[in-house]
Amino acid sequence: MSNESNQDMTLPNAAPGHPRRPLAGRIALVAGATRGAGRAQAVELGRAGATVYVTGRTTRTRASEVGRTTETIEETAELVTAAGGTGIAVPTDHLDEERVRALADRIEREQGRLDILVNDLWGGEHLLVGSVFGKKSWETPLADGLRILELGVRSHVITAALFLPLLIRSDAPLHVEVTDGTAHSNRRYRENMYYDLAKNAPIRLAFGLGRELAEYGGTAVSVSPGFLRSEQMLAHFGVSEENWRDAIAQEPAFAVAESPRYLARGVAALAADPGRAARWNGKSTSSAELAKTYGVRDADGSRPDAWAYFEAAHGGGEVSPEDYR
Repeated sequence: MSNESNQDMTLPNAAPGHPRRPLAGRIALVAGATRGAGRAQAVELGRAGATVYVTGRTTRTRASEVGRTTETIEETAELVTAAGGTGIAVPTDHLDEERVRALADRIEREQGRLDILVNDLWGGEHLLVGSVFGKKSWETPLADGLRILELGVRSHVITAALFLPLLIRSDAPLHVEVTDGTAHSNRRYRENMYYDLAKNAPIRLAFGLGRELAEYGGTAVSVSPGFLRSEQMLAHFGVSEENWRDAIAQEPAFAVAESPRYLARGVAALAADPGRAARWNGKSTSSAELAKTYGVRDADGSRPDAWAYFEAAHGGGEVSPEDYR
């Protein structure tokens, strides 16, 4: 399927006369849209015509524990609108049940339903380096480990529980769980017990919720980027999106890195796929598999497959990440 043809997909409630805006008339929530894959998914859903509520903890007047002030949810909403959709920023801590309930009430009041829920909550990178990776579970500070589970599991459960009643009002409910790794790649231990639990939980959430949404004609799917060139990752290597290849000297595997738009384009295509339930419900997939299925490419025209590269590298022998672009 080509990228051109995937843009012509329509859903039952899509606005007529907009073949290149297949999500026109659809209502989406991207939880955790401040930056990275969350922001990119919000923008691509907007580009396809959706009204997108975007949430996060960093605003123009307040930073979250992540400590970055260069990206805000207000900016994400503006990018959604500039792309052709309608972006609505709502500051929300998804560990605060009352705030999440208030958001659900607002969307019900303003829209009457929710069609697409993207659960891209995380914000725990600052807990990983030095604190988690390379340490046994009993060597990991308990407070850090429990915070990882709050950010990567509890926030997802709260959001799903409080928005699914609104989502099943849609004629084609879509619940997307975003994580790091697929059911296949995560057969390998993810270096630390807390991180392993946090990144496998969304896969099981999608599996279980797929069973529950099936009777409503819905789809629950877990998706993962590969080696993501998020704003935080670029800053870690001291590069920008324009010169990101300079970081390969520090980390050769970065040659297979992908921009946030890669996963986002795949998710937008999945959202516009009328046959998505039969294809994806309850399953786990990656940006690379979505790209192959829907004919989309990364911003530079490439089609990287980081998980295939890492699998080959684990097998031993000489493997070049450039061969997986």
